[in-house]
Amino acid sequence: MAGGPSTPALAIAVCEAGGLGFVAAGYKRADAFREEIAAVRAGTSAPFGVNLFVPAPEPADPDGLRDYVRRLAPEAERQGAELGEPRFENDDWEAKLEVMYEARPAVASFTFGCPDASVVNRLHGVGIAVWVTITNVTEALIAREAGADGLVVQGTEAGGHRGGFVDDGSDEGGIGLLALLRTVADATPLRLIATGGIADGAALAAVLCAGASAAQVGTALMLAPEAGTAEAQRVLLAERRPTRVTRAFTGRPARGIVNRFMAEHGEAAPVAYPEIHHVTSAMRAAARRRGDADAFNLWAGQAHELVEARPAGEIVRAMAAEARAVLERVSAVLRDPDTSAGRG
Repeated sequence: MAGGPSTPALAIAVCEAGGLGFVAAGYKRADAFREEIAAVRAGTSAPFGVNLFVPAPEPADPDGLRDYVRRLAPEAERQGAELGEPRFENDDWEAKLEVMYEARPAVASFTFGCPDASVVNRLHGVGIAVWVTITNVTEALIAREAGADGLVVQGTEAGGHRGGFVDDGSDEGGIGLLALLRTVADATPLRLIATGGIADGAALAAVLCAGASAAQVGTALMLAPEAGTAEAQRVLLAERRPTRVTRAFTGRPARGIVNRFMAEHGEAAPVAYPEIHHVTSAMRAAARRRGDADAFNLWAGQAHELVEARPAGEIVRAMAAEARAVLERVSAVLRDPDTSAGRG
């Protein structure tokens, strides 16, 4: 959850509760990334992971980008901010990889692409497991070929950016998590980490039954006090509001709660990441400061209304306990169908 919600305090709390907390490297310079890893290591002796954005392979089409930037000028004026430069860059990729090789977290997780086999091999050489986010079977096979140890299987229900890299998932299509888990499990023996719409223990139990060995949750932790979620977004997360996939805020498909900005600009937004992210960054920050939830990204998964405002450790422990109870109940039903609800 790069861009604010992920904090060292959140990662530490998840680790201390028995989960695998993550440091988000996205949008940070390598030095800041190094400092956050150090903060987590100082706060817990448990294993933790880090997540990196794989750079886009080429710049966006300049014509579509130029038109969209002109379209956003009134929005920036409304927020009292200036539009940023639509620059193409690699998110300090090489320097962050060096930080990883030095810091040696338990897991390096990649999204927006699959790292080269040379990167994977070097990470393996210093004892770091490699996970790659995938959204279809084609991507799963590419990650397996590169040497990945695990696949973060991201269903279309997931909040925030789509992590895929073969099909950009720009529309409301894509594959639901349970179907994706089953097709990927049929295609590769790699460890599967399920993500997308997992907000309680019953959903955790479901993905474990569908072949995952673990679940990755994001939206479920966004109301925790340790998360850096904007206040205006906190107010809306637990409400019953629709979500949609949009490129309006960053130029890359991402799911969030529908608001005015998304509705007005989503259709016009080109595929242009990270250029549009840089264009809208200051404008979105100004809207957050003003509490204008209609003008910044409200990333959230489809089950966001189930989110609870509780300490992160309590959320993790409660999800695990509920999953165990659900699995025990299902096991009992399979042993004796007459014990199921509604029978007898």
